[in-house]
Amino acid sequence: MSTPAVPSVPSVPSVLFVCVHNAGRSQMAAAFLTRLGGDRVEVRSAGSAPAGAVNPAVVEALAEVGIDISAEVPKVLTVEAVRASDVVITMGCGDACPFFPGKRYLDWTLEDPAGQGVEAVRPIRDRIEELVRGLLAELGIQPGA
Repeated sequence: MSTPAVPSVPSVPSVLFVCVHNAGRSQMAAAFLTRLGGDRVEVRSAGSAPAGAVNPAVVEALAEVGIDISAEVPKVLTVEAVRASDVVITMGCGDACPFFPGKRYLDWTLEDPAGQGVEAVRPIRDRIEELVRGLLAELGIQPGA
């Protein structure tokens, strides 16, 4: 007697972006991955020491490219968020990010936009978009819009 085939469930990769304040770099990365990956990827962002609000220059820089993150709020990094993610991308949080075997960790070296105006944030935003597009390619996901 043969065993019935079990239908494969398509897995959606989960990505967590972490920076210190979750007010700039990780918010931009999460916004780009959400926009370009759509429902083909699960996106989280968090900070090891979250700020009270998202950096206004970051909100403005993303608005310039048609992404609205004005309603986003910095979130605290939790062990659960790391555990639930397939890929953890850090951006200057150093040793504050918990490590779990079997997770894929990447560190993106990016200037911190904290305290800078929109002119200084634009090149950081553009570099993050490039990195996110590269990540999507690595994950085998064709970028959308």
